[in-house]
Amino acid sequence: MMKTEGVATESQSKGWVVTFSGMGVNLALGVLYAWSVFAAALVDQLGWTKTQAALPYTVACVVFAIIMVPAGKLVDRYGPRWVASLGGVFCGAGLIIAGVTESLALAVIGFGIITGIGLGLGYSAPTPAAVRWFPPEKKGQIAGLVVAGFGLASLYISPMTKAFIGIWDVKYAFFVEGLLFMVVILFLSQFLAFPPQGYTPQSTAKTTSKSSRAPVSSKYDYSPMEMMSTPQFWMLWLMFALTASAGLMIIGHLAKIASMQAQVNWGYIMVAALAVFNAGGRFVAGLLSDRLGFTITMLLVFLLQAGNMLMFSYYVTGATLLIGGCIAGLCYGALLSLFPSATYSFFGMKNAGVNYGLVFTAWGAGSLIGPIVAGVMADTYNSYNNAYFISAGLLVLAALITLATKAPKRVPVTVAAASTPQPVKK
Repeated sequence: MMKTEGVATESQSKGWVVTFSGMGVNLALGVLYAWSVFAAALVDQLGWTKTQAALPYTVACVVFAIIMVPAGKLVDRYGPRWVASLGGVFCGAGLIIAGVTESLALAVIGFGIITGIGLGLGYSAPTPAAVRWFPPEKKGQIAGLVVAGFGLASLYISPMTKAFIGIWDVKYAFFVEGLLFMVVILFLSQFLAFPPQGYTPQSTAKTTSKSSRAPVSSKYDYSPMEMMSTPQFWMLWLMFALTASAGLMIIGHLAKIASMQAQVNWGYIMVAALAVFNAGGRFVAGLLSDRLGFTITMLLVFLLQAGNMLMFSYYVTGATLLIGGCIAGLCYGALLSLFPSATYSFFGMKNAGVNYGLVFTAWGAGSLIGPIVAGVMADTYNSYNNAYFISAGLLVLAALITLATKAPKRVPVTVAAASTPQPVKK
């Protein structure tokens, strides 16, 4: 008995090392969420339009989402360490390329495509690695901790970027941050690992609840094709796309919204504050989903964000805009905890990397809706108001979908057929 307890304690310690290393990798990958500071400088220093300044960010988001699918498959097959390391190399290289040019095309290639590939590779590895060390009732909490790093990143990256731009210029900021984040990600990636084969995490639950609100743990590991044949996958995908667009719009444009709507030049501080709530939303939503269930937590988050978007045009002072940005960050951060933990619980852990990669393509779709719509509205009408109203409508639609979303209960047809006893030939 003592030996078993010792092994469990050692395994749990290893799981926490993987968890916090993964959080650290995401802290570096979160350079994406400092883009509004870069974008404001590109408009002011290089004379780009708001739509042009949104393009590298939008391309990076789309590439990020697309690469998550093959990256997840690589993680499932070869493990998280080298995939995250490769992500660090691509992420840093893309930033460096963006830092040696004033060309929009090369910025799109560097930050949009190369850094986007690095983000997909790096982000795909930490969460499935960490959650495998813990029992089902902690999936939401652990996923929330790991992805909190990505959201928290702009807390320090935004002021750092602002300082680099002020001392030198926007190009030098890209270059230095590329070198820095490449080194950090390569180092922390070495601590990422899956549990040994046959490892089963020890449950910490005192009682087993039969409530429909209790955490779900699939007894079957769905293949990607089996997962995509379920209505639950498409419901998760559509909700993710609709709701992510609002948060990505605010994150990508907040610094410029602050100067246009509230006439303040400290929008980068709002970006940093948003980051704190972005990270907090990931952890809090993970805890809530472990207790209330995914759909109830999603419904609450979607409705809160919808109300916030309806009010955003009325945030015309620095204080009110700060509050609105923090609410947007809180609700957006919750998505990045709720959707991976829902995917793992609905469809199993064996193919967790590629399965969540497929769900995550919805985030890429959301990045096409939010930032681009906001940029076009701002350039056309010199106001973001129409973009806010569009986002609110999409969030209400997503909230309605939650009412029909439940964990899959039917075994895939192929599995049922394989398990049916065949008649003995005489």
